[in-house]
Amino acid sequence: MKNLPQETKPLCIAIVGLGMIGGSIAIGLKRYVKPCPVILGLDRNANSLSAAKQQQVIDRVSQSPGPELLQADIVFLCTPVLQMEVVAASIAPFLKSGAIITDVGSTKSWLAPRMKSLLPPHVRYIGGHPMAGREKSGYSAADGNLFRDKWYLLCPDLDTDTQALQLIRALAESLGAKVDVMDSVRHDQCAAVISHTPHIAAAAMVNLLDCYPDPQTSLKLAGGGFRDTTRIASSDADMWADVCISNAPAILGSLQAYQGVLANLSAAVEQADRAAIRAFFASAKVHRDSLLEQLDNNK
Repeated sequence: MKNLPQETKPLCIAIVGLGMIGGSIAIGLKRYVKPCPVILGLDRNANSLSAAKQQQVIDRVSQSPGPELLQADIVFLCTPVLQMEVVAASIAPFLKSGAIITDVGSTKSWLAPRMKSLLPPHVRYIGGHPMAGREKSGYSAADGNLFRDKWYLLCPDLDTDTQALQLIRALAESLGAKVDVMDSVRHDQCAAVISHTPHIAAAAMVNLLDCYPDPQTSLKLAGGGFRDTTRIASSDADMWADVCISNAPAILGSLQAYQGVLANLSAAVEQADRAAIRAFFASAKVHRDSLLEQLDNNK
């Protein structure tokens, strides 16, 4: 494992929320971190806890915060974003001095000040966002290799403890992730363009079927293009509702720009302006081919 400070004893790491992301972190940490950490799993879903315990992914289980959290050196908050305030308040009384709290929320500017106001001053908070996932949810979708070769973004503040940041970075790298550090505002703008708005667009294309009298026939005729383009519309609705609320400014800006792009194309179609329509698709092809080349080079 890269850059992990030498520990005299295994780390005790609590995972709050054993869904796909939390479960994948737990599996990956258990598999790749040496010495093997003690994993405490907290989740209201008894079935998720039971499955993870049976698979020896977690060592101790709890359905609610309690004194067992006093043993945790690091706590990963892996609940939906809008639930993290309540979760932070509930775990705050049980955090030991020096504990590191990090999260996996896909929005940061909204969350960071709330977390810092709720957590006690003797703990260290670092915002995080593993940019990996699938359209499925729940512990059954967890995969210890989910983060391999994916970006894991960390968003520290000016007063963030350097050693704590290095430790979380090392843990993320142990999962196979590529780690970058950026400020919360820039993170949210990037996430809105490359993740949040595409999810909205995919959901909109599926909902578009309901605007026509016989959506089932249209769906029956749909091929691979429709399936591939709308795959991420199967993602968890609660999670994406939280994302839209917590990253509203950046998402609204991205949606307005997207509406402008569609409006220009609509005008070109209405005017039968073939040159403008062709330029629209040609530009998209050039951009996407370039992006794929960059992605291949970064592997």
